[in-house]
Amino acid sequence: MDISYILNELGEDREHYFNAVAPPIVQASNFAFKTVDAMSKAFEDEMGGYLYSRGLNPTVDILRKKLAALDQAEDCLVFNSGAAAIFAGVLANVKSGDHIVSVKNPYSWAQKMFDVVLPRFGVQTTYIDGTRLENWQLAAKDNTSFFYLESPNSWDFALQPLQEVAAFAKERRIVTMIDNSYSTPVYQPVIPLGIDLAMQTATKYIGGHSDTLGGVLCGSHAMMKKIFDSEYLGTGSGIQPFNAWLLIRGLRTLQARLERVSRSTQEVLAFLKQHPAIESVIFPFDTSFPQLELARKQMKDAFGLMTLVLKTDNRQSIVRFCESLKHILMAVSWGGHESLVIPKCAGIPAADFNPANREHRYVRLYVGLEEPSYIIEDLRQALSRM
Repeated sequence: MDISYILNELGEDREHYFNAVAPPIVQASNFAFKTVDAMSKAFEDEMGGYLYSRGLNPTVDILRKKLAALDQAEDCLVFNSGAAAIFAGVLANVKSGDHIVSVKNPYSWAQKMFDVVLPRFGVQTTYIDGTRLENWQLAAKDNTSFFYLESPNSWDFALQPLQEVAAFAKERRIVTMIDNSYSTPVYQPVIPLGIDLAMQTATKYIGGHSDTLGGVLCGSHAMMKKIFDSEYLGTGSGIQPFNAWLLIRGLRTLQARLERVSRSTQEVLAFLKQHPAIESVIFPFDTSFPQLELARKQMKDAFGLMTLVLKTDNRQSIVRFCESLKHILMAVSWGGHESLVIPKCAGIPAADFNPANREHRYVRLYVGLEEPSYIIEDLRQALSRM
C-alpha cells in the first residue's frame, strides 16, 4: 500500500462528513441506537461498532486504520500514551507463574512494570544482552511466555536480530513485542519480520509537534481483539478523539519530517565526530557502530537521535555544556519539531558520577527540524564552554 495513500486517504470516507478535507473530531462520549437488537449486538461485541468512546470512536478509527497499514499489520489499537500501550500488550499475554525475557535497560516504565508491578502477581523477568540470538535461547525457560525487545534502544542503540528472535519465539509459542519508537514502521517494518506486537510512542514522530501523547499497538486482528476486550476496555486507557485528530494531522507530514531530520542528522553528525570535545558519537548508521551490518539489514535509515560521549573527567563540564545551549532545549522525549538534549548524569546522583564509566558522560541529542547550521552553531558555542 502506497505511503501517500495511507497518510492522506486511507480510512477517510469524506462523503460521510460533508466532503471535508480534514476529518472531524467526533467528540462524543456515547452513541445512540434505534433498536434494542442493535444495542444488544453492540454489548456482545464492542469492537464491532460504536457504543461508548472508551472503546471505539470514528475519529480514532481513522487513525487506527492508517497506523495498522503503516505497520503492515491486520489491526491496531491506540492508547493515551506509550506506557499504556506497553502495559496492555504485556498484561494481555502473561499470567501468574510466567516468565518474561527482556532486553536490559528497557524504557523506564517498562522496567518499572517488570520490576515492581508484575512480581506482585508471580511474573518474573530476566534481563539480557539482546544483541545475540543465543542469549534469548539460553534465557528462555519452560514457563517463558513473552519476549520484550527494543531495537534500537534510545541510548546506545543496541539492536536485536529481530527475524531470528521472532522465529525462535514462534517455535516456543512465546509472544514477541518490540518498542519500535526509534525507527517507526516507516524505517523499520517489524511485523513482516515475524514480531507479534509492534509498539511505538505516537507522542514522538507520529505527532511530531510535542503537543500530544499517544501509544500504538499493532498486530493480528485476533491479538488486538484479545487486548481490546480486556486490558484496553478494562483500564480505560484508549486515546481521546481530539488527541487522535492531532495524530492524524501529524501523519500528514510524517514522511517529509523524517526525510528532513535524516538529512540534518548527517550534517550534525559530521560536525560532532570531528570536534575535540567529543570522545565518540553513537549512531546506528555510523561506520563506527558495532552493529552497522545488522542496522542496514533491518532498518531503511537511522535519523534524529544520537548519543554524544563527552571527553571530560568531571560532571560540571557536562552540566556547563547542557546549560550553555541557547536554542537546543533540555528535555525528555524526541520526534518533535525542536532539537533536544538530555544528559545521562541528570538521572545519576552527583556523588555517584564516575567519569571512568563512559555511560555517565552520555548526552543524548535529538536533531529537530531547525536548519542544520543553526543546530551546529549552538552545539559549537556550548562545547566551547566546557
